[in-house]
Amino acid sequence: MPFINDMITDSDQKKKNIEALQAENSSENDVINSHISNSKELNSRFRFDIDTVMSSVKSEIIGQDQAILAVEDMLKVVRADITDPRKPLYTSLFLGPTGVGKTEIVRALARSLYGDADAFCRVDMNTLSQEHYAASLTGAPPGYVGAKEGKTIIDQEKLEGKLGLPGIVLLDEVEKASKEVHQALLNVFDNGLLTVASGEKTYSFRNAIIFMTSNLAAQEIQQLEEKNQHPIYGMITRNTSGRKKAVDTMVKKKMLNTFSPEFVNRIDNIIIFNWIEASTVEKIVDLEIKRLNRRLKKHNCKVEVENDIVKLIANSGFDRQFGARSLRRSMRKVLEVPLAEHLLDHHKADKINFNKIIYKAQLENSKVKFITKQI
Repeated sequence: MPFINDMITDSDQKKKNIEALQAENSSENDVINSHISNSKELNSRFRFDIDTVMSSVKSEIIGQDQAILAVEDMLKVVRADITDPRKPLYTSLFLGPTGVGKTEIVRALARSLYGDADAFCRVDMNTLSQEHYAASLTGAPPGYVGAKEGKTIIDQEKLEGKLGLPGIVLLDEVEKASKEVHQALLNVFDNGLLTVASGEKTYSFRNAIIFMTSNLAAQEIQQLEEKNQHPIYGMITRNTSGRKKAVDTMVKKKMLNTFSPEFVNRIDNIIIFNWIEASTVEKIVDLEIKRLNRRLKKHNCKVEVENDIVKLIANSGFDRQFGARSLRRSMRKVLEVPLAEHLLDHHKADKINFNKIIYKAQLENSKVKFITKQI
Protein backbone atom coordinates (compact mmCIF):
# COMPACT_ATOMS: atom_id res chain seq x y z
CA MET A 1 0.00 0.00 0.00
CA PRO A 2 1.61 3.27 -1.15
CA PHE A 3 0.33 5.30 1.82
CA ILE A 4 1.79 2.91 4.41
CA ASN A 5 5.06 2.68 2.48
CA ASP A 6 5.31 6.48 2.43
CA MET A 7 4.74 6.58 6.21
CA ILE A 8 7.45 3.96 6.80
CA THR A 9 9.88 5.83 4.54
CA ASP A 10 9.12 9.12 6.28
CA SER A 11 9.57 7.52 9.69
CA ASP A 12 12.92 6.03 8.66
CA GLN A 13 14.07 9.39 7.31
CA LYS A 14 13.14 11.17 10.54
CA LYS A 15 14.98 8.51 12.54
CA LYS A 16 18.12 8.99 10.45
CA ASN A 17 17.90 12.77 10.85
CA ILE A 18 17.65 12.39 14.64
CA GLU A 19 20.60 9.97 14.71
CA ALA A 20 22.70 12.37 12.60
CA LEU A 21 21.92 15.26 14.94
CA GLN A 22 22.73 13.14 17.99
CA ALA A 23 26.06 12.14 16.48
CA GLU A 24 26.92 15.82 16.00
CA ASN A 25 25.69 17.05 19.38
CA SER A 26 26.43 14.18 21.74
CA SER A 27 29.44 13.91 23.99
CA GLU A 28 32.08 11.24 23.38
CA ASN A 29 31.98 10.27 27.06
CA ASP A 30 29.15 9.23 29.38
CA VAL A 31 28.78 12.64 31.00
CA ILE A 32 25.63 11.76 32.91
CA ASN A 33 27.36 9.14 35.04
CA SER A 34 30.49 11.26 35.37
CA HIS A 35 28.46 13.94 37.18
CA ILE A 36 27.35 11.63 39.97
CA SER A 37 28.87 13.30 43.01
CA ASN A 38 30.36 11.69 46.05
CA SER A 39 28.13 11.83 49.13
CA LYS A 40 31.00 13.39 51.11
CA GLU A 41 30.93 16.49 48.94
CA LEU A 42 29.16 19.72 49.78
CA ASN A 43 25.42 19.27 50.18
CA SER A 44 24.07 21.22 47.23
CA ARG A 45 21.10 20.98 44.89
CA PHE A 46 23.58 20.79 42.00
CA ARG A 47 25.52 17.57 41.48
CA PHE A 48 27.76 18.18 38.45
CA ASP A 49 31.53 17.72 38.55
CA ILE A 50 33.34 20.95 37.68
CA ASP A 51 36.59 19.27 36.58
CA THR A 52 34.71 16.97 34.19
CA VAL A 53 32.75 19.85 32.71
CA MET A 54 35.74 22.13 32.25
CA SER A 55 37.91 19.39 30.77
CA SER A 56 35.30 18.94 28.05
CA VAL A 57 34.85 22.68 27.46
CA LYS A 58 38.61 23.31 27.23
CA SER A 59 38.96 20.55 24.63
CA GLU A 60 36.42 22.28 22.37
CA ILE A 61 37.19 25.99 22.81
CA ILE A 62 40.56 27.18 21.52
CA GLY A 63 42.27 30.49 22.26
CA GLN A 64 39.71 31.92 24.70
CA ASP A 65 41.42 31.37 28.06
CA GLN A 66 39.81 34.39 29.71
CA ALA A 67 36.30 33.28 28.75
CA ILE A 68 36.96 29.70 29.87
CA LEU A 69 38.26 30.91 33.23
CA ALA A 70 35.14 33.07 33.66
CA VAL A 71 32.88 30.07 32.94
CA GLU A 72 34.81 27.95 35.43
CA ASP A 73 34.49 30.63 38.14
CA MET A 74 30.77 30.85 37.42
CA LEU A 75 30.36 27.07 37.75
CA LYS A 76 32.08 27.13 41.13
CA VAL A 77 29.58 29.67 42.45
CA VAL A 78 26.65 27.71 41.03
CA ARG A 79 27.96 24.34 42.25
CA ALA A 80 28.46 25.75 45.77
CA ASP A 81 24.81 26.90 45.65
CA ILE A 82 25.49 30.33 47.13
CA THR A 83 23.67 32.41 44.52
CA ASP A 84 20.75 34.68 45.36
CA PRO A 85 17.66 32.40 45.17
CA ARG A 86 15.54 35.31 43.89
CA LYS A 87 17.64 35.82 40.76
CA PRO A 88 19.02 33.74 37.89
CA LEU A 89 22.03 31.66 38.89
CA TYR A 90 24.29 33.81 36.75
CA THR A 91 23.97 36.36 33.94
CA SER A 92 26.86 36.79 31.54
CA LEU A 93 27.40 38.82 28.38
CA PHE A 94 29.85 37.59 25.74
CA LEU A 95 31.16 40.35 23.48
CA GLY A 96 33.45 40.11 20.49
CA PRO A 97 33.70 39.65 16.72
CA THR A 98 31.92 36.94 14.78
CA GLY A 99 33.24 33.40 14.63
CA VAL A 100 35.37 33.44 17.81
CA GLY A 101 33.36 30.93 19.87
CA LYS A 102 30.78 32.94 21.83
CA THR A 103 27.88 30.62 20.97
CA GLU A 104 30.11 27.55 20.74
CA ILE A 105 31.21 27.84 24.37
CA VAL A 106 27.54 27.62 25.43
CA ARG A 107 27.08 24.55 23.23
CA ALA A 108 30.22 23.01 24.73
CA LEU A 109 28.89 23.65 28.24
CA ALA A 110 25.53 22.05 27.38
CA ARG A 111 27.29 19.04 25.86
CA SER A 112 29.50 18.57 28.93
CA LEU A 113 26.57 18.87 31.36
CA TYR A 114 23.82 17.03 29.48
CA GLY A 115 25.63 15.10 26.78
CA ASP A 116 23.72 17.13 24.17
CA ALA A 117 24.98 20.37 22.62
CA ASP A 118 21.39 21.54 22.03
CA ALA A 119 20.25 21.05 25.63
CA PHE A 120 19.69 24.74 26.26
CA CYS A 121 16.95 27.28 25.68
CA ARG A 122 18.08 29.40 22.74
CA VAL A 123 16.37 32.64 21.77
CA ASP A 124 17.60 34.30 18.57
CA MET A 125 17.15 37.93 19.50
CA ASN A 126 17.47 39.15 15.91
CA THR A 127 13.94 37.76 15.37
CA LEU A 128 12.72 40.23 18.02
CA SER A 129 14.11 43.34 16.36
CA GLN A 130 10.75 44.98 15.79
CA GLU A 131 8.51 46.26 18.55
CA HIS A 132 5.49 44.10 17.75
CA TYR A 133 7.62 40.94 17.85
CA ALA A 134 8.28 41.47 21.56
CA ALA A 135 5.11 39.45 22.23
CA SER A 136 7.03 36.35 21.08
CA LEU A 137 9.00 36.64 24.30
CA THR A 138 6.52 38.23 26.68
CA GLY A 139 3.33 36.60 25.37
CA ALA A 140 0.32 38.18 23.70
CA PRO A 141 -1.28 41.03 25.69
CA PRO A 142 -4.87 40.77 27.03
CA GLY A 143 -7.49 40.78 24.30
CA TYR A 144 -5.21 39.31 21.64
CA VAL A 145 -5.21 35.78 20.22
CA GLY A 146 -3.27 33.41 22.45
CA ALA A 147 -3.27 35.70 25.50
CA LYS A 148 -4.91 33.14 27.79
CA GLU A 149 -2.47 30.40 26.85
CA GLY A 150 0.51 32.56 27.83
CA LYS A 151 2.68 30.98 25.14
CA THR A 152 6.16 32.33 24.36
CA ILE A 153 9.23 31.14 22.46
CA ILE A 154 10.82 30.07 25.76
CA ASP A 155 11.40 26.33 26.19
CA GLN A 156 10.34 25.82 29.81
CA GLU A 157 11.81 22.31 30.11
CA LYS A 158 15.30 23.43 29.07
CA LEU A 159 14.91 26.60 31.13
CA GLU A 160 14.33 24.69 34.35
CA GLY A 161 17.16 22.19 33.86
CA LYS A 162 17.14 18.71 35.37
CA LEU A 163 17.73 17.16 38.77
CA GLY A 164 21.16 18.27 39.92
CA LEU A 165 21.83 20.32 36.77
CA PRO A 166 21.11 23.99 36.04
CA GLY A 167 19.12 25.18 33.06
CA ILE A 168 20.99 27.06 30.35
CA VAL A 169 19.58 30.02 28.43
CA LEU A 170 21.24 31.67 25.43
CA LEU A 171 20.04 35.07 24.23
CA ASP A 172 21.92 35.20 20.94
CA GLU A 173 22.78 38.57 19.34
CA VAL A 174 21.02 40.41 22.14
CA GLU A 175 21.85 43.86 20.75
CA LYS A 176 19.51 43.25 17.79
CA ALA A 177 16.37 42.92 19.92
CA SER A 178 14.05 45.89 20.35
CA LYS A 179 14.17 48.16 23.40
CA GLU A 180 10.87 46.65 24.55
CA VAL A 181 12.55 43.24 24.76
CA HIS A 182 15.49 44.69 26.68
CA GLN A 183 13.01 46.28 29.06
CA ALA A 184 11.27 42.94 29.60
CA LEU A 185 14.59 41.32 30.42
CA LEU A 186 15.23 43.74 33.27
CA ASN A 187 12.76 41.86 35.47
CA VAL A 188 14.32 38.54 34.47
CA PHE A 189 17.77 39.71 35.53
CA ASP A 190 16.49 41.36 38.70
CA ASN A 191 14.10 38.76 40.16
CA GLY A 192 14.45 35.73 37.89
CA LEU A 193 10.82 35.78 36.75
CA LEU A 194 9.10 36.59 33.47
CA THR A 195 5.34 37.03 33.73
CA VAL A 196 3.61 37.03 30.35
CA ALA A 197 1.69 40.13 29.34
CA SER A 198 -1.69 38.60 30.13
CA GLY A 199 -0.55 37.59 33.62
CA GLU A 200 -1.72 34.02 32.97
CA LYS A 201 1.69 32.40 33.34
CA THR A 202 5.10 33.03 34.91
CA TYR A 203 8.41 31.55 33.75
CA SER A 204 11.13 31.12 36.35
CA PHE A 205 14.79 31.67 35.44
CA ARG A 206 15.97 31.11 39.02
CA ASN A 207 17.46 27.71 38.22
CA ALA A 208 19.10 28.88 34.99
CA ILE A 209 22.40 30.33 33.84
CA ILE A 210 21.78 33.11 31.31
CA PHE A 211 24.29 33.78 28.55
CA MET A 212 23.99 36.64 26.08
CA THR A 213 26.12 37.15 22.98
CA SER A 214 26.73 40.30 20.99
CA ASN A 215 28.83 41.43 18.04
CA LEU A 216 28.90 45.03 19.25
CA ALA A 217 31.86 47.08 17.98
CA ALA A 218 33.04 44.23 15.72
CA GLN A 219 33.55 46.66 12.82
CA GLU A 220 35.44 49.14 15.02
CA ILE A 221 37.67 46.34 16.34
CA GLN A 222 38.42 45.27 12.77
CA GLN A 223 39.46 48.81 11.88
CA LEU A 224 41.69 48.93 14.96
CA GLU A 225 43.31 45.63 13.97
CA GLU A 226 44.02 47.01 10.50
CA LYS A 227 45.75 50.00 12.11
CA ASN A 228 47.85 47.59 14.17
CA GLN A 229 49.26 46.20 10.92
CA HIS A 230 51.06 49.51 10.45
CA PRO A 231 54.64 48.97 11.67
CA ILE A 232 54.90 52.18 13.73
CA TYR A 233 51.38 52.17 15.21
CA GLY A 234 51.59 48.45 15.92
CA MET A 235 54.90 48.91 17.72
CA ILE A 236 53.38 51.59 19.97
CA THR A 237 50.37 49.49 20.95
CA ARG A 238 52.53 46.45 21.64
CA ASN A 239 55.04 48.34 23.76
CA THR A 240 52.39 50.03 25.89
CA SER A 241 50.11 46.97 26.09
CA GLY A 242 47.43 49.35 24.87
CA ARG A 243 45.98 47.01 22.26
CA LYS A 244 43.72 45.04 24.58
CA LYS A 245 42.91 48.09 26.67
CA ALA A 246 41.86 49.99 23.54
CA VAL A 247 39.56 47.15 22.47
CA ASP A 248 38.00 46.88 25.94
CA THR A 249 37.37 50.62 26.09
CA MET A 250 35.88 50.65 22.59
CA VAL A 251 33.53 47.73 23.24
CA LYS A 252 32.30 49.00 26.60
CA LYS A 253 31.62 52.44 25.16
CA LYS A 254 29.60 50.89 22.34
CA MET A 255 27.76 48.70 24.84
CA LEU A 256 26.69 51.67 26.98
CA ASN A 257 25.48 53.46 23.84
CA THR A 258 23.35 50.42 22.94
CA PHE A 259 21.95 49.24 26.28
CA SER A 260 20.55 51.29 29.13
CA PRO A 261 22.73 51.66 32.26
CA GLU A 262 20.22 49.66 34.35
CA PHE A 263 20.39 46.80 31.82
CA VAL A 264 24.20 46.69 31.94
CA ASN A 265 24.21 47.02 35.73
CA ARG A 266 22.19 43.79 36.09
CA ILE A 267 24.78 41.68 34.25
CA ASP A 268 27.05 39.67 36.54
CA ASN A 269 29.98 39.36 34.16
CA ILE A 270 31.01 40.85 30.81
CA ILE A 271 33.61 38.91 28.79
CA ILE A 272 35.30 40.22 25.66
CA PHE A 273 36.42 37.37 23.39
CA ASN A 274 39.78 37.45 21.61
CA TRP A 275 40.34 37.42 17.90
CA ILE A 276 41.38 34.05 16.55
CA GLU A 277 45.16 34.18 16.29
CA ALA A 278 47.28 32.45 13.66
CA SER A 279 48.93 30.34 16.37
CA THR A 280 45.63 28.62 17.24
CA VAL A 281 44.28 28.03 13.73
CA GLU A 282 45.73 24.53 13.24
CA LYS A 283 44.32 23.43 16.62
CA ILE A 284 40.87 24.59 15.49
CA VAL A 285 41.25 22.62 12.25
CA ASP A 286 42.15 19.51 14.27
CA LEU A 287 38.98 20.07 16.32
CA GLU A 288 36.89 20.33 13.16
CA ILE A 289 38.39 17.04 11.92
CA LYS A 290 37.33 15.36 15.17
CA ARG A 291 33.80 16.67 14.65
CA LEU A 292 33.84 15.37 11.08
CA ASN A 293 34.78 11.92 12.38
CA ARG A 294 31.82 12.01 14.77
CA ARG A 295 29.58 12.54 11.75
CA LEU A 296 31.29 9.70 9.89
CA LYS A 297 30.41 7.16 12.59
CA LYS A 298 27.09 6.47 10.89
CA HIS A 299 29.04 5.25 7.83
CA ASN A 300 31.29 3.10 10.06
CA CYS A 301 34.42 4.91 8.91
CA LYS A 302 36.82 7.66 9.91
CA VAL A 303 39.34 9.93 8.22
CA GLU A 304 42.99 10.48 9.08
CA VAL A 305 44.48 13.73 7.80
CA GLU A 306 48.15 14.40 7.22
CA ASN A 307 49.67 17.53 8.70
CA ASP A 308 50.29 19.22 5.33
CA ILE A 309 46.55 19.14 4.64
CA VAL A 310 45.87 20.66 8.07
CA LYS A 311 48.31 23.45 7.21
CA LEU A 312 46.65 23.96 3.82
CA ILE A 313 43.20 24.31 5.42
CA ALA A 314 44.60 26.66 8.07
CA ASN A 315 46.47 28.88 5.61
CA SER A 316 43.66 29.14 3.09
CA GLY A 317 40.92 29.55 5.71
CA PHE A 318 42.48 31.90 8.24
CA ASP A 319 40.61 35.20 8.16
CA ARG A 320 40.71 37.31 11.30
CA GLN A 321 37.51 39.12 10.36
CA PHE A 322 35.34 35.98 9.96
CA GLY A 323 37.00 33.69 12.50
CA ALA A 324 36.22 29.98 12.72
CA ARG A 325 33.43 30.18 10.14
CA SER A 326 36.01 30.99 7.47
CA LEU A 327 38.00 27.92 8.55
CA ARG A 328 34.90 25.74 8.20
CA ARG A 329 34.42 26.99 4.64
CA SER A 330 38.04 26.11 3.87
CA MET A 331 37.56 22.72 5.53
CA ARG A 332 34.60 21.96 3.29
CA LYS A 333 36.38 22.99 0.10
CA VAL A 334 39.72 21.31 0.79
CA LEU A 335 38.70 18.16 2.66
CA GLU A 336 34.96 17.50 2.87
CA VAL A 337 34.13 17.78 -0.84
CA PRO A 338 36.91 15.33 -1.93
CA LEU A 339 35.94 13.01 0.94
CA ALA A 340 32.28 13.09 -0.12
CA GLU A 341 33.29 12.23 -3.69
CA HIS A 342 35.44 9.34 -2.45
CA LEU A 343 32.63 7.99 -0.26
CA LEU A 344 30.12 8.15 -3.11
CA ASP A 345 32.48 6.35 -5.49
CA HIS A 346 34.22 3.83 -3.24
CA HIS A 347 32.69 3.44 0.22
CA LYS A 348 31.13 0.08 1.01
CA ALA A 349 30.61 -0.45 4.74
CA ASP A 350 31.35 -3.88 6.15
CA LYS A 351 27.81 -4.76 7.24
CA ILE A 352 28.76 -8.26 8.36
CA ASN A 353 31.80 -7.72 10.58
CA PHE A 354 31.28 -4.00 11.20
CA ASN A 355 35.00 -3.36 10.72
CA LYS A 356 35.70 0.35 10.75
CA ILE A 357 37.25 1.67 7.54
CA ILE A 358 39.94 4.35 7.73
CA TYR A 359 40.44 6.77 4.86
CA LYS A 360 43.86 8.37 5.06
CA ALA A 361 43.90 11.79 3.39
CA GLN A 362 47.08 12.68 1.50
CA LEU A 363 48.06 15.66 -0.62
CA GLU A 364 49.01 14.82 -4.20
CA ASN A 365 49.62 17.58 -6.77
CA SER A 366 47.73 20.07 -4.57
CA LYS A 367 44.71 17.75 -4.43
CA VAL A 368 43.47 15.58 -1.57
CA LYS A 369 43.45 11.86 -2.28
CA PHE A 370 42.42 9.00 -0.01
CA ILE A 371 44.05 5.65 0.76
CA THR A 372 41.73 3.03 2.22
CA LYS A 373 42.67 0.70 5.04
CA GLN A 374 40.65 -1.45 7.43
CA ILE A 375 41.07 -2.20 11.11
